[in-house]
Amino acid sequence: MIVVDTNILVRYLMKDDRQQTEAAIRFLQHQKCILLPTVVLETVWVLSSKKSYALTREIVAAKIRHIAGLTNIIVPDAKALSLALNHYESGMDFADALHLTLSSEYSGFATLDKKMWLCAERIGLAEQVVLLPLAE
Repeated sequence: MIVVDTNILVRYLMKDDRQQTEAAIRFLQHQKCILLPTVVLETVWVLSSKKSYALTREIVAAKIRHIAGLTNIIVPDAKALSLALNHYESGMDFADALHLTLSSEYSGFATLDKKMWLCAERIGLAEQVVLLPLAE
């Protein structure tokens, strides 16, 4: 098995370069690949960034789910990825959602990011996020 890079996923999903798209499709059809969380993180950023494709959260999540469901793709942290995509669709930054879901086996996720904590609170995950208090 081999780890697949973001550029292969983006070409496969966006089909915006004929030669690279064909190479990506052939590769994903014939090679067992591992989809690392860091590659998903970068792919979400590329697809959603206003400087590149500017896709909506719903479309990005659907595309990532599609990739993760391909026959030759192995997702080591499939449950965490699935939950992170759900949190992302609920309004959480994808990186924050991924950090949070990958840390679920621990006693929480400590942060100084009040925006993350507020989003976690809004979607019912605040008990998993420890917001450090600031000295006055």
